[in-house]
Amino acid sequence: MSEPQAAFAALLNLAQCSREVARGLPSQTDIRPLWSGIGFMLMGNYFVAPIGEVSEMLEVPSYTHLPSVQPWVKGVANVRGRLLPLFDLAIFFGDHLTGGRRQRRVLILETETLYAGLMVDQVFGMQHFPMDEYSEHAGVIAENITPFVTGSYPTQGQQWSLFRPALLAEDPRFINAAKS
Repeated sequence: MSEPQAAFAALLNLAQCSREVARGLPSQTDIRPLWSGIGFMLMGNYFVAPIGEVSEMLEVPSYTHLPSVQPWVKGVANVRGRLLPLFDLAIFFGDHLTGGRRQRRVLILETETLYAGLMVDQVFGMQHFPMDEYSEHAGVIAENITPFVTGSYPTQGQQWSLFRPALLAEDPRFINAAKS
């Protein structure tokens, strides 16, 4: 047998040995499609927002108060050279933020018509839920939040309501932040 043929035969033998000891792939039945979102807490409730509707999360930046605006408008902040209007989401819904100031975060909503920072109690980062566990039931939340919630994901005894920040951009009360 020539040297190239011997090398090829050795490779074939190595490939055969590898196949004999290789483990099989996991069963496809074990894989469940997941839905991912940004988890946060507001007024003692757990929410999750679609990733496509939250462009960024950050600590509450220094901001300048604005005169003659609704009480839920906290002011504007300079974030990397852009003016970001900050809104206290709990006050908008008629409540107040809970927990310490160090835990509070801002979810940045950026659509074609709106660039806004939504202050929330706490952000938990990416959350993943099995898509087949989605429920159209919003969960136990305040009635005035319900128009902005399109369902929920129950997981490990916790209800995560699906909050849609983009729906705020369509709400006339939210858009009209000037004091009446």
